Amino acid sequence: MIPVPLLVCVMAAWCAVYLADTLLRTSVTHRISYESWLASRGLMLSPFHLRWQTTMFNRLFAYCARINPRALYLFNSGLVFGIVAMLGSVVLLVKTLQQTLAQMTTDNPRMGGQQTLQVVVPGVNLPTSQLVYFFSALLLSGVIHELGHAVAALREQVRVNGFGMFVFVVYPGAFVDLFTTHLNLISPTQQLRIFCAGVWHNFVLCVAALAFLFLLPILLFPVYYTGAGALVTEVVQGSAADGQRGLSVGDIVTGLEDCPVRGVEDWSSCLSHLSHTPQTGYCVPVSSLQPSWAHGRAFKRLDGTMDCCSNNSLTDLCFSYMKPQGRNGREREYACMPVRKMVTGTRVCRSEADCAAHSNAPSVCVTPSLENQTRFIRVTHPPNTHMLFVGYPPHLQYSVSLTNFVPRLGFLHLDLPIFLETFCKYVVSLSGALAVVNSVPCFALDGQWMLNALLEATLVTVVTDRQKRELIGFFLLLAGSALLAANVALGLWMVTAR
Repeated sequence: MIPVPLLVCVMAAWCAVYLADTLLRTSVTHRISYESWLASRGLMLSPFHLRWQTTMFNRLFAYCARINPRALYLFNSGLVFGIVAMLGSVVLLVKTLQQTLAQMTTDNPRMGGQQTLQVVVPGVNLPTSQLVYFFSALLLSGVIHELGHAVAALREQVRVNGFGMFVFVVYPGAFVDLFTTHLNLISPTQQLRIFCAGVWHNFVLCVAALAFLFLLPILLFPVYYTGAGALVTEVVQGSAADGQRGLSVGDIVTGLEDCPVRGVEDWSSCLSHLSHTPQTGYCVPVSSLQPSWAHGRAFKRLDGTMDCCSNNSLTDLCFSYMKPQGRNGREREYACMPVRKMVTGTRVCRSEADCAAHSNAPSVCVTPSLENQTRFIRVTHPPNTHMLFVGYPPHLQYSVSLTNFVPRLGFLHLDLPIFLETFCKYVVSLSGALAVVNSVPCFALDGQWMLNALLEATLVTVVTDRQKRELIGFFLLLAGSALLAANVALGLWMVTAR
């Protein structure tokens, strides 16, 4: 469901802006000065839409167009990419629509994250803590998109009237105003280079952000190092990792049981491995099994597993092990033992043979007797003692925020690499999404003008009647618009109704 407080705040803000605009426009004393002020600053205001346009960047666009006059092959590459992207976007939308319909007809929760494209609604499937990343990356992607159109237009001798930005409800964007007369005088191939330049620059930005993301460890190497473990940057208060003997901000996790952790990816893979494999045991010398420990009668839990601790102690845990009986016999025993004393400095085992192979003294493999899906995990974070966790591994995973980057100097902020990583990921996702969506042959998108120019360039000798070519283009645009509208409508329903 859409969060009501966020919706109320957005509606209230727009109502206040629109009310102030209406009062100033109807005021006898302020109307002329207010409208002059808006016009001088290139501002236009309508319900849920604020637009700003300026010519101050025209010289910058002209400079970019003159940097390398021989770079025509770059825009020709953009033309080819735009045509391929137009076809690919249709295939992608058809696939996404099939996935959405399949998800609507199944109750399998695993189908939820399998869509290639997803509608993003702030506050619903986008956490409010990520809004700054989202809108910043969206605005950057939009500006680069329009920069591509402007530079390509100037290279084709089409005048740029101005550049602008807008906010529609909560979504920011950008646009360029091209001189239509010049645009209509150039050839369809030249038009294609202009119309395809936006999605081409989005693709280039996506590749650049992806390269920066992969090179980040090298770029930050002088001040941050990686491969030493996963650095804790945040611990959720009251979570399983919180507490005096839990994890703290600045701790470096180097292992989960016998699974080494060199970074965040290892942390996730180790937890996944531990949650899908049987509980690990620990090699304990037979001589250390003190008779004073409670060898009470084991009893079954509701899920069929065994327990032997009835004192609800936070320091004791029920362990099971195979006790030798006679010459060849063995009997499973259960004992309620102090957990930290049992597992400190012991080797991990999964069978009695593991203990016999690495120990001279007689030892047994003791295993925590826990409920199904529950795991006992030792978290190594030197120089501190092990953090001992009992519970569902996903709870531990979501209890902390981690990063691969460890600062070399104490004054460096722990969150700087996280900020750069997250922002780059949003740029890759949103710039790629803009390239896909704008390539769709749909009314009011770049795909409309790309398709019209493509038909004029390719069908002029096959379909000589211009009206017939326009009719073909109209039906193709109608189909593309219906496909995009179906994806958006069903995507919104899936996000907000479930």
